[in-house]
Amino acid sequence: MEFSIKSGSPEKQRTACVVVGVFESRKLSLPAELLDNAARGYLSDLLRRGDMEGKAGSTLLLLKVPGAEAERILLVGLGKEREFREKEYRAAIANAVRTLNETGGFDGTIYLTELPVKKRDVAWRIRQAVLVVEETLYRFDQMKSKKDDVRRPLRKLTFCVERRTELAAAELALTEGQAIASGMSYMKDLANLPGNICTPTYLAEQASAMAKEHGLQVEILDRSAMEKLGMHSLLAVSIGSHQPPQFIIVKHLGGKADTKPIVLVGKGVTFDTGGISLKPAHEMDEMKFDMSGAASVLATMKSVAMMKIPLNIIAVVPAVENMPGGGATRPGDIVSSMSGQTVEILNTDAEGRLILCDALTYVERFEPDCVIDVATLTGACVIALGHVVSGLLANDDGLARELLDAGNDSWDRAWQLPLFDDYQEQLKSNFADMGNIGGRPAGTITAACFLSRFTKKYDWAHLDIAGTAYRSGKEKGSTGRPVPLLTHFLLARANAK
Repeated sequence: MEFSIKSGSPEKQRTACVVVGVFESRKLSLPAELLDNAARGYLSDLLRRGDMEGKAGSTLLLLKVPGAEAERILLVGLGKEREFREKEYRAAIANAVRTLNETGGFDGTIYLTELPVKKRDVAWRIRQAVLVVEETLYRFDQMKSKKDDVRRPLRKLTFCVERRTELAAAELALTEGQAIASGMSYMKDLANLPGNICTPTYLAEQASAMAKEHGLQVEILDRSAMEKLGMHSLLAVSIGSHQPPQFIIVKHLGGKADTKPIVLVGKGVTFDTGGISLKPAHEMDEMKFDMSGAASVLATMKSVAMMKIPLNIIAVVPAVENMPGGGATRPGDIVSSMSGQTVEILNTDAEGRLILCDALTYVERFEPDCVIDVATLTGACVIALGHVVSGLLANDDGLARELLDAGNDSWDRAWQLPLFDDYQEQLKSNFADMGNIGGRPAGTITAACFLSRFTKKYDWAHLDIAGTAYRSGKEKGSTGRPVPLLTHFLLARANAK
């Protein structure tokens, strides 16, 4: 998709289609009013006759509107004006793009980006518009023998801003939005692949190719290197699989040499059967998404490189496959972690924390400014927060606040849960330093408590994306989250410096 920014009157746009909004009940937005004036009340007459009420989700495509240079005018219903907020704005953009893509026109000029959204500036509106467009048009059909071709697909979109003084901010936001959208598409492409293709080795190969393309540094550690480092907790997860584990490190060194890096750690379980603690068959196919944390941090590195963010940022991905087998780890086995702490593995389906704990110990060598791990870690998080927000836990309230703010800015929101020491009691083991599960109560919190035992040397936050990284059912597929949250966090850090 080719994007551009423009400021100008809608009736003067020479394009296949101009998109303007209509509120309930039949109230024209300002750009629609300008078109109506040029058309001598043509739009108002249509509305008065009941052709459109302005209800959210509705559209009306008009041909050869008098006084307008465009071939078509698309009216998009916006719902009630007093209720028009972030969700409604994004829905209107998506509705417009879906309709444009079906009209057969190659380009469109969208005036919805001029609509006021409470407490959101023009940069936010442009960034979100880009993300929504790319999300709406995204297709994953690489594995299909026959692809669904769109007749004359939409190729060019122009976003309009009300004032010329807003052009510079809008252009910057457009560049950022395209980088973030590119990262989200990269995450979706990785996460949507089946487990027989996206193995730990494949993930390492893709990370290396992405790093080479964008001028990033990359290092891959194999099983023998992990054994020498003492990553026995991580290796305990992979031991039942024929697929060898991979430990991926990608570096973007955009800051000063003496500046401490921000480290992103992503859970990379490319398929999770649960191991000996086998999962039920229902929806087990979705366990290909258990590497969404890994995909998200690699995708964030792609976005970071495209934006040339002036920070030192390191992504670390422990990549494994969790399978049952004659050599697989058993419930009750005890392993030592890279930190020296021992873990009684009470449930082999609580495997994400076992690979993350060794990764969180490994990153101490970077003397990080902060560490953020991202993981589809607990079903309990889905029960607690559903599919709207990601779970956030941290050992530093300042870092947590930055991530919450980034989530609000990006509309990729998170919600903080407590990390009180009281919950650590649930991880007690009779035979090792800790168990890898703490029972059913507060499962998301006790999982984070487990990880917190390996993060005492730096500021750390944990994002549980089990409910937000992918969708089930008819719309099954990766969402690309939390790439927007992570990139906004890094942009805010760069701007602060």
